[in-house]
Amino acid sequence: MKVAIIGAGMMGSALAFPARENGNEVSLIGTPLDKEIIDCCKKTNQHPKFNIAFPNGINYYYFEDMLTAIENADFIIGGVSSFGVDWFLSEVLAKINPSLPVISVTKGLITLDDGQLLSYPEYWEKELEKLGINRQICAIGGPCTSYELVCHDKTEVAFCGKNVDTLKMMKKALETPYYFISLTKDVVGLETAVALKNGYALGIALTIGLREQENPDDTELHYNSQAGAFYQAVKEMNYILDMQSASENCKWIGIGDLYVTVYGGRTRKIGILLGRGIPYDKALEMLNGVTLESLVITRRLVKALKIKAQKGLINLCDYPMITHVGEVLDGKKDVQLPWNSFTFENI
Repeated sequence: MKVAIIGAGMMGSALAFPARENGNEVSLIGTPLDKEIIDCCKKTNQHPKFNIAFPNGINYYYFEDMLTAIENADFIIGGVSSFGVDWFLSEVLAKINPSLPVISVTKGLITLDDGQLLSYPEYWEKELEKLGINRQICAIGGPCTSYELVCHDKTEVAFCGKNVDTLKMMKKALETPYYFISLTKDVVGLETAVALKNGYALGIALTIGLREQENPDDTELHYNSQAGAFYQAVKEMNYILDMQSASENCKWIGIGDLYVTVYGGRTRKIGILLGRGIPYDKALEMLNGVTLESLVITRRLVKALKIKAQKGLINLCDYPMITHVGEVLDGKKDVQLPWNSFTFENI
């Protein structure tokens, strides 16, 4: 098969490994922001943020050559960040053949004025309909960090979409002895689950920084507070996923994704910095150049919950963790978590 990946960020690029190692013809196409990355890939056959070279035989393209690169492709993998959602819509989805299957690794949610949470595939499909384009978009979700996928650490994910035959075709192309793929038609459930984990992982990571702030000479790792916050995060995620009518399997995938996000990656870094008491602006400055989708997702989620609460559809008191994280980001609250609000009396 021929697989074209658009977006040379870390996750899109990481998927070139199973795609190529499964015997496919693979093209990695940078966005206009990825020119330096593609330059590096062409010169060294290695992504500048990976310690391992790409498998031999991958073709690298600048975005100007996209139409050439995707010619005769069996499907496209969209590898843009959540900040490139509208760009991907206008510059890729609206311009390529509507019959060419697309699967996206972009994580996030759109908040509508009525508090509804819309997955990116839903958003893209609705916007394309306005242009008279009928396209179904698949997505990838699950506990997977790009650098561990590159290292061939055993990885379990799910592909979601409306067309089962398309999902099976993509699974056949990408599944390897280290990249395992489940299939589901529950696009909303899967995409909501893997987006929520970003905001909640940020909240859990606060506890790591708080411990370091309160006990700067203690070098031991501590897990009680992380586990307590993890429990609350899972509870709140479950409430939201029920609102989204998510299937049980998608809920469990979201919990797995929450786990891996707490223990590695960009969300952990910003959470620890904030937990240490570093002001928000200073923390962002320290992570200059790092894409922090968790901040966007958190704010959108809190906005949606507040709208629903104003309409009497939910009780905001059931979501103390994520609302607290949102207020920390807006500078309205100290980072210390509201532990008493996590307790219950089931007597």
